[in-house]
Amino acid sequence: MHRISGALLACALCATIARAADTAPAVRHLPRPDHVVVVFEENRAYAHIIGNMAAPYINTLANRGALFSRSFGVARPSQPNYLAFFSGSTQNIVDNGCPHLFTSPNLASLLFAAGLTFATYSEDLPETGFTGCSYLGYERKHNPAVNWQGLNVPSSANLPFSQFPADFARLPTISFVVPNQDNDMHEGTEPDTIIRGDQWLRAKLDAYVRWADTHNSLLIVTWDEDDYSADNHVATIFVGPMVKQGIYAQRVDHYTVLRALLDLYGLSLLGRSAAAAPIDYVWNPPAAKAGAAR
Repeated sequence: MHRISGALLACALCATIARAADTAPAVRHLPRPDHVVVVFEENRAYAHIIGNMAAPYINTLANRGALFSRSFGVARPSQPNYLAFFSGSTQNIVDNGCPHLFTSPNLASLLFAAGLTFATYSEDLPETGFTGCSYLGYERKHNPAVNWQGLNVPSSANLPFSQFPADFARLPTISFVVPNQDNDMHEGTEPDTIIRGDQWLRAKLDAYVRWADTHNSLLIVTWDEDDYSADNHVATIFVGPMVKQGIYAQRVDHYTVLRALLDLYGLSLLGRSAAAAPIDYVWNPPAAKAGAAR
């Protein structure tokens, strides 16, 4: 019988470990932002936003953050996209009808159950907890959480944008910001509607973006759907100190971004978000702690 020397055995073991290391999936760090603000824009295709001089602020955000170059809405018209983003399902809704009531788990209910917080800040919402279908430029179809209000989402989470706090440390864990239809690019023709939406975003959210840089917080800007010109191809942008700058060609949609939010806080996956690929490739590695061994 041939004996294998200790040295040869050690070398063989080293090679096996090396091969395993090469093939093992990388363990990727997921941050836990103190706050996430998600802003929803409307009805503009990716190619009409990215690289468009009518949207200089949004393109500044895209250049400094993570731009998803293959991001897509999941349905038409607007409302099922918002429901998908919030609950992992379109809830079998195929139009912009109002009102609806649902009882299923959703992003807000999971956050509250975990001791975290959620709110939607809608421009032109006339009062906290308003359940009407429209008011001035506000449309309920763009405010998904209200469809669970009084069931597993409290009315106190349905707020006018006028209550968006100037002290950003008072923001919920995750908040949705919904501009009215004059400022979300829904109304009007290009380039005017894009210019107006871009200027609104800078005026209302740039202070938060600058604050987030030093306060472990994140901004997500996305569109519900395109303008029927590009197979529902829309822009999605992540900006924050935990984000690795770059253009990412992995295909994502509203279920994927919902999964990213759920993963960041260790929450159960909702509906079709469970089948979405995780967004675990856009995060900076954790900063080294002072005094760590070198």
